[in-house]
Amino acid sequence: MNERQEKIQSFISANGEAKLSELESLFPDISTMTLRRDLEKLESLGGIVRTRSGAKSIAYLSRLSEARFSERESINTNEKLSIAQVAYHHIEQENSVFLDTGTTVTSLSRLLSNDKLFIITTAPIIALECAKNQNNTVFMTGGQLSSGNLSLSGVNALSFLDNINIDIAFMGASGFNFSNGFTCGNYDECQMKKRVIEKAAKVIMLMDCSKFDKNMPFTFASLSDIDLLITDNNIKCEDLERIQKLGTAVELKE
Repeated sequence: MNERQEKIQSFISANGEAKLSELESLFPDISTMTLRRDLEKLESLGGIVRTRSGAKSIAYLSRLSEARFSERESINTNEKLSIAQVAYHHIEQENSVFLDTGTTVTSLSRLLSNDKLFIITTAPIIALECAKNQNNTVFMTGGQLSSGNLSLSGVNALSFLDNINIDIAFMGASGFNFSNGFTCGNYDECQMKKRVIEKAAKVIMLMDCSKFDKNMPFTFASLSDIDLLITDNNIKCEDLERIQKLGTAVELKE
């Protein structure tokens, strides 16, 4: 890291974020292209993620994410934790594990405090949670940060996955129905989820029953694409039987 990059890092840390236009004012003799390369370098070192207009501090994103997640996690809290506890039993030491964005998967990430894993994620809050355990090796995909769900996606994120082997992927969904499968509300996120599912040796969907019969714009998987669905005991008997008849295994919270 050179002196200019250190100053950029300090500015972002102090302010939480920096627009490219602000950096251009701070360094009037430096080209926009060079400043973009500086942000790429800082992102590769960790601590920031690039956005369309500049970059944000991961610590700042964590605070934002915690605020949003605390509101979402207040819904079906016990169910999400119980689902995460069931999911945890499927992890083996030194697995290469993908953790998707979402509150239920975040609950799972908080259970990994004593494990030795290779973790890949698109979610800054999950990366920070997993990094608390020094035995974990944590990788974040690059890409564009979504302000809606604070996850990374896009061409760079997809390219990152090309070189990664995934033993097991824990996925989340915004909605599910039998007509359209598992759905989410963002196209780029949909493409990321599809690529992860293609790469993973085993795919486990973590989803509480509040997501059933909900439909979002983009389908990223069908029941045949996943190996196991873990949900809560509020699932309708007819839904459970139908899923099992279609050949997808189901586990219920403990």
